[in-house]
Amino acid sequence: QVQLVESGGGLVQAGGSLRLSCVASRIIFMLNAVGWYRQAPGKQRELVAGITGGGATNYADSVKGRFTISRDNAKNTAYLQMNSLKPEDTAVYYCNANVAISPYYSENAWGQGTQVTVSS
Repeated sequence: QVQLVESGGGLVQAGGSLRLSCVASRIIFMLNAVGWYRQAPGKQRELVAGITGGGATNYADSVKGRFTISRDNAKNTAYLQMNSLKPEDTAVYYCNANVAISPYYSENAWGQGTQVTVSS
């Protein structure tokens, strides 16, 4: 079963920026739809941003205008650019994707999460 690997998290001051990356743990055919989720302590996991295989995007109201989701199909990698970070953005961020293992088979995959901490 394929897994996703996130990177790019860390500690940043309020107002700062981070870019998260998401890539499959092994060679795949392509990433289809990708979503970035986050889960803060004591809260439910929530969808932050999503991008379809065709590039259409959607965002949670709380991050609109600050976060940008993108993809590089040549690298089978998805990104989440996070600007103007706020302390309330502190959470573990997870990547989720429908991964095409071949042209004929795909499966849903999650990453292990990457911690983002925003200090005030």
